[in-house]
Amino acid sequence: MKSGKKYQDAAKLIDRSVQYDVAEAVSLVKKSATAKFDETVELHIRLGVDGRHADQQVRGAVVLPHGTGKKVRVLVFAKGDKVAEAQAAGADYVGGDELIPKIQNEGWFEFDVVVATPDMMGVVGRLGRVLGPKGLMPNPKAGTVTMDVTKAVNDIKAGKIEYRLDKTNIIHCPVGKASFTEEQLADNFQALMGAIIKAKPASAKGQYLKSVTMTSTMGPGVKLNTAKLM
Repeated sequence: MKSGKKYQDAAKLIDRSVQYDVAEAVSLVKKSATAKFDETVELHIRLGVDGRHADQQVRGAVVLPHGTGKKVRVLVFAKGDKVAEAQAAGADYVGGDELIPKIQNEGWFEFDVVVATPDMMGVVGRLGRVLGPKGLMPNPKAGTVTMDVTKAVNDIKAGKIEYRLDKTNIIHCPVGKASFTEEQLADNFQALMGAIIKAKPASAKGQYLKSVTMTSTMGPGVKLNTAKLM
């Protein structure tokens, strides 16, 4: 694939043989984000675990101190007085059974996060085949299956993100926008890394952080010094 001139210019700023510390990496990622839109700054973290084993799964959620810079649309599955509670908390959509055909048959996905009360998981479970592959299935570990819908919605709107391993044992997460200050990106980075390091499975052997790369949507990747992060 032929890279554009902007990408090539940005890539010249970065020495691929160097592992940078956080402050340098943030500065380089901001300098190399030259697209016409506000690029998302992402982390790609390769872990020394085997996610095929249940006891080596790494999954959870963390509230980024400065949010993600993205407006997050929240869908809450609830019934009874929890419907009004979810609406009062600022959920974008609230419903129950009536949403199943809309999502399943009409392909309605105007939401970014799904929250459900435990008594609605039987209903939500019927959507497993469509929500699962998109990473939208509510999960107690991520705090998205809960009776406290107010806290769940507030946390998500404030910048709560979920992290989980993909099939290749890599976690991909946003830590903000290129328009954020270097301090905001560094704070968000530390919050996410702290949560992932804390979530290290007891059964994980050897080097836990294999590689950590920071990048903007259209920019080149910047490798971080993993030894300094643990």
